[in-house]
Amino acid sequence: MAKLFFRYSAMNAGKSTSLLQIAYNYEEHGQQVLLFTARIDDRSGVGRIASRLGLSRQAETFDVTTDFWNLLQAHTNLACVLIDEAQFLTPDQVRQLHRLANVANLPVICFGIRSDFQGNAFPGAAQLLTLADDIEEIKTICACGRKATMQVRLDDAGQRVLTGAQIHIGGNTRYQQVCARCFYQGDSSA
Repeated sequence: MAKLFFRYSAMNAGKSTSLLQIAYNYEEHGQQVLLFTARIDDRSGVGRIASRLGLSRQAETFDVTTDFWNLLQAHTNLACVLIDEAQFLTPDQVRQLHRLANVANLPVICFGIRSDFQGNAFPGAAQLLTLADDIEEIKTICACGRKATMQVRLDDAGQRVLTGAQIHIGGNTRYQQVCARCFYQGDSSA
């Protein structure tokens, strides 16, 4: 029986690296996979999954209009679907992926972060935490040495940003993983 998997972490934990390794493993055995990433994430180019270790690969893109249920039913012989930046999925898209895993017997592995720079859940991540058949935390550390579970947004001067839109693509130069203690110590409004 196939499952919907959610692999989550704070920034810089190796989610994209893990996804690319899984794709490689399937394909090394002659199996077909389909990779997706969020269309709004253009840090490495639109439709490109890139690891900070230097690995990268082209992928299909999704946005709020993507209908995974209809799109993926047309694909035959797929061994697995891999989705990077899964926090940008809509709750309905997560339900479609859950249905694909459990009705169409197609494994779907999603990688993403749970919360934004203010500590609020991304709707896609919240739905994945609700529906995923298998949930795993990928661990990384804060600069203080504790386990990082959150992220903060930084401005051009390296100062923490406390307000703004939930989604702002910026990568390493704009976001930093932190533990909860450091998250709250740097937020005078908390």
